[in-house]
Amino acid sequence: MTATLHKIKLFLQSARFKKYAKRFGFFVLGLVALVLIAGAGLSIYFNRNKTEIMAKINTKINDNINGDFHIGDFQYKFLTGLPNFTVALKDVELKDKQWKTHKHTLLKTKEIEVRLNVWSLLQKEINIHKILINDAQIYLYKAENGYSNSDIFKPKKKKTPETQSDSETTINQVDLNNVHFILDNRIGHKLFDFDVASLKSKVHYDGDDWKTDVFLDTQIGSLAFNTVHGSFAKQKRLKGTFAVTYSAEREKIDVKTEGLKIGSDSFDIVAFFNLAKGSALFGINISTTILWQNASNLLSANISSKLNHFNLKKEINVNCDIKGDFNAEGDPRIVVQAEVHNNELSIPDGLLTDCNFKGIFTNNFKPKEGFSDANSAVILTRFSAKYRNVPLKIAQLSINNLEKPLATGIVNSDFDLPVMNEEDTEKWIHFTEGHATLNLKFQFDIVNLYITKPRFIGNVDVKNVSFHFIPKNINAEKINVQLQFTQEALIINKIAYKHKNNTIFIDGKINNFLNLYYDAPEKMVVNWNIYCPSIDVKQFLGVLATSQKRKVTAKKPSMSNQLRNAIEKCIVDINLKADKITYNKLTATNTKAVIQMIDSRLVIKNGSLQTCGGSINFSTTLSPNGKNYNFASNAQVNQVDITQFLKSFNNFGIKSFTPNNIRGQLTSNTDMTGMIHNGELVPNSTHGSLNFKVTHGALINFEPIVKIGKFAFPFRDVKNITFSDLSGNCKLRGELVDVNKLTISSSVLNLDAEGVYSFGRGTNMALTIPLRNSKDDAKLATKAERDAVRDRGIVLHLLAVDDGGKMKIKWGKKDKGKNKKEK
Repeated sequence: MTATLHKIKLFLQSARFKKYAKRFGFFVLGLVALVLIAGAGLSIYFNRNKTEIMAKINTKINDNINGDFHIGDFQYKFLTGLPNFTVALKDVELKDKQWKTHKHTLLKTKEIEVRLNVWSLLQKEINIHKILINDAQIYLYKAENGYSNSDIFKPKKKKTPETQSDSETTINQVDLNNVHFILDNRIGHKLFDFDVASLKSKVHYDGDDWKTDVFLDTQIGSLAFNTVHGSFAKQKRLKGTFAVTYSAEREKIDVKTEGLKIGSDSFDIVAFFNLAKGSALFGINISTTILWQNASNLLSANISSKLNHFNLKKEINVNCDIKGDFNAEGDPRIVVQAEVHNNELSIPDGLLTDCNFKGIFTNNFKPKEGFSDANSAVILTRFSAKYRNVPLKIAQLSINNLEKPLATGIVNSDFDLPVMNEEDTEKWIHFTEGHATLNLKFQFDIVNLYITKPRFIGNVDVKNVSFHFIPKNINAEKINVQLQFTQEALIINKIAYKHKNNTIFIDGKINNFLNLYYDAPEKMVVNWNIYCPSIDVKQFLGVLATSQKRKVTAKKPSMSNQLRNAIEKCIVDINLKADKITYNKLTATNTKAVIQMIDSRLVIKNGSLQTCGGSINFSTTLSPNGKNYNFASNAQVNQVDITQFLKSFNNFGIKSFTPNNIRGQLTSNTDMTGMIHNGELVPNSTHGSLNFKVTHGALINFEPIVKIGKFAFPFRDVKNITFSDLSGNCKLRGELVDVNKLTISSSVLNLDAEGVYSFGRGTNMALTIPLRNSKDDAKLATKAERDAVRDRGIVLHLLAVDDGGKMKIKWGKKDKGKNKKEK
């Protein structure tokens, strides 16, 4: 190493090296001197010919424009752009002849640097090698009447072989720095606004054709193809290189770029622009992989305002194709295609997970109806996702008319019902088991981007479902449901409902279901046909319980909330048939009724049943009142065993006698109201009227009669009385009974009574008792004969009154509401 360095040192100190170094130094000095002399020569030439050069530039420009061109100053830049001759045009303005009308200056710049070919210049020709525009404003304007300030440029005359010149002016290179560019097309409502930080282009000519690679770094202020709807890529930075070619024969510019940066995302773009006279057709095709939110932010406001209500968590592959005419009004044709795989889709109504689909957007759904929101559509194919854990599959979903969006498609699903519990935030129903399958053709409106009034045609099958209906505390087990949605109605083909020891088979129909469900659920009538082999009525009173009041909020109601609202407000008409019904101690068979459930009220019409050896026809209304139930009932009882009947209803709360005190067949007509608590009649709650008649009857140890007998008939058997007539007309007032008429024709005595009987305190009844022995009256053939002898002989007038909670019998009769003693 040391030897090598020593040899180098000796070489540098040798006479031979010094000789060549000296010659090389003279060469460099000569070259620098030549450049300085050339620059000085060009400067001298410029100064001597400045006026002529400036005149030629003005002539060159004015030969190609119809307007005003102004240069503030004209300078030569020494040594800049060698070997070209570089001049700088200061404070340049270019205006068309109608500038005073529209006030839009075509070009205004602080400096335009022009590099001229020296050889052409020496031959007194202007050949521009390069133009640099710095700190400029370019405003291309087209008015509503079609006039454009770019019309300042005169059209070139078509060249012939005789007029073709080799010295024709060309511009080989263009650089723009800090240029504000605006294209304002008032005819098509288009506005392009760019702050160009840098644009560099070197043009290669092939006859009249040319091509160039254009580097562009710009901030997009507006890229509006329709100013009514707003700009694409607003306030985004665009940076990349464009391969641009021009075909003179086709009068068309083609553009292609890969990896173009718009904001933080990369795009591949292929575009064309038609420059033929009378034609301004263009096409732009954009491909990228991008996040949904980023893509939405690049679109115009009318589109992004809708898309921003949605989101996809992962990137998607997108292709956007835009075609239109710069001279045409309205939007261009836009087609967007995207593919989504294993993504999460957020929509205003919730979150769709495991989402897959291929999507297409077009603003020209019907080709002859133009490009507009009303003719726009979103089409999703091979859609699959989970909504609130429920799997959904849709072969094709179409959303038409984005002004008033309408979605249509066919949805299929197959899932276990308990998965719905995890997403039920309102907690009004809880599934413990069951499986559902559905195949529904759907249609729904989209209002403010929310799914509204979905309508279905198809089938839903639910098997072995068990649930707890929380508002009414109803538990159901192993139910099977088959639903069929049609245009006219919802048909319930089969429901098998099990509740405790009861089994109910249900089928039914809801007419006009799809309209009333959303608009007027209180008018929706559910027609049920119900058959029960055996049912305990008390176990079903909970169905009528008032639901817990919900806090009302202003937010948009969910589909779950709508379903609950419809269940609570709808009217239910039930045609009931039951082989056996039990209620407390009452057992009935062959029961039939028409039942309505309206706002938690139970209305029973045309009811009939067989019980206690007879029959009952009845109509009843049952309404929840806190923990109790108010009832209003009209019943006709025909030949029932009175002992069994009274036992079935706990003797209607009467304490003064028991069902064992009376025998016979009861026929009655009752119209009353009252209250039930825990399935039992609330004592002293009944009000109404009662007409009754007991035939083939007997009174066994009936305390009021026994007391009267001891007082008036000590020698007659008053503990076991048979009677041919026991009838009455009463008015019920809680614990009081207004006895308008009570007639007893018996084997011991005849008795007529009227007044007030109390189950508690306040009894005050007038009794009329003939003293004659009526034992043989029953042998008389007719009622007329019995009535003729009924009041013969001595007649007693007694009063049965309350005395400290006990009944006291005394002489007297009731007269105008006052008791008077008879002596």
